[in-house]
Amino acid sequence: MQAKTFYGFEEILAREIQKLGGADVKVRNRLVEFYGDTGFMYKANYSLRTAIRIMKPILSFKAKNEDELYEQVKAYAWEDHIRSTATFKIDATVNSPNFKHSHFAALRVKDAIADRFMDRKGRRPNVEKYNPDIVINLHITHTTITLSLDSSGEPLFKRGYRQDGGKAPINEVMAAGLLQMAGWDGKGHFLDPMCGSGTFLIEAAMIAMNIPAQVHREHFTFENWKDFDQELWDKIRDVRLERMNDFYGTITGYDNNYVMIKVAERNIENANLKEFIEVKQVNFFQTKKEESPLLIVFNPPYDERLEIKVDNFYRKIGDTLKQGYPHTTAWFITADNRAVKETGLRPEQEIKLYNGKLETNFLRYDIYNAGDGSTS
Repeated sequence: MQAKTFYGFEEILAREIQKLGGADVKVRNRLVEFYGDTGFMYKANYSLRTAIRIMKPILSFKAKNEDELYEQVKAYAWEDHIRSTATFKIDATVNSPNFKHSHFAALRVKDAIADRFMDRKGRRPNVEKYNPDIVINLHITHTTITLSLDSSGEPLFKRGYRQDGGKAPINEVMAAGLLQMAGWDGKGHFLDPMCGSGTFLIEAAMIAMNIPAQVHREHFTFENWKDFDQELWDKIRDVRLERMNDFYGTITGYDNNYVMIKVAERNIENANLKEFIEVKQVNFFQTKKEESPLLIVFNPPYDERLEIKVDNFYRKIGDTLKQGYPHTTAWFITADNRAVKETGLRPEQEIKLYNGKLETNFLRYDIYNAGDGSTS
């Protein structure tokens, strides 16, 4: 199987898969390959925090043109996976001089599947672009063709709890990955001083209590597969829920914007985490450390999200950390490498990532003595 993820999160996802029990785990570009049975596929969809979707490759072969592609696809027993009453769509990724148009290659695969069903069943599954029962991924590299079933459907960053993200939010998979990069394991206290819609806070609580990433999700595409095992799926969920644990620290979010505080509160309530997370309408630049040990992770607003004087804003971030948060590790993600220098702090670690198409850096600062600006 394959688990897709964002650039830079491959190693974290690989560790998640190994911890969950996946075998023969191999890191690739923006994905991780692994072996597991049907139950593990269910468990991976339900539990993995940094996967975007889980793919099950079912057919691989060589083809030099669209006609060979059609014949090989038609020869495969699609009726073992798809009901003739189902709807489906083809997602195609093509990197080959032999197949110049991904749309046409996808059309030939669709025709081959439909024709096979007509020949054997007398009826065919219909194509549905927006909400199909079955999603088939077509991947062509040179003359190598791979067809996979998408077991997830909607991308796994759509956890189901966030109704409103505000402007340019960090999505749930990225938030979970950044928290794991920062070393958050639920031991100690957590602060997001510019919490926006509350995604870091919610993901931090879910990590701390070992709550399955998709506990709020209502449906996965694998539930539409012909071989779906409802009893096994129910058992997987029950076992994962039994492994939740208590959390004794604090998870706190600050934001200076009243509207965003209310958005965060709604999302936290949707996630059923109201008793574990506190949000306050507070200006971070007027705060001091209240708990120890404390981990800070945040996403400072870019200037396109908020009308700010960037240099002055980052200078205040540095001053507040130096003066108010001694003996603290703070991480933040930013796309403004020039403004970062205004913090007056030297990052101990820099990790290149992408937030959507925007190149960013995830920066770690170890603050020691208050007031003197010292870092490790």
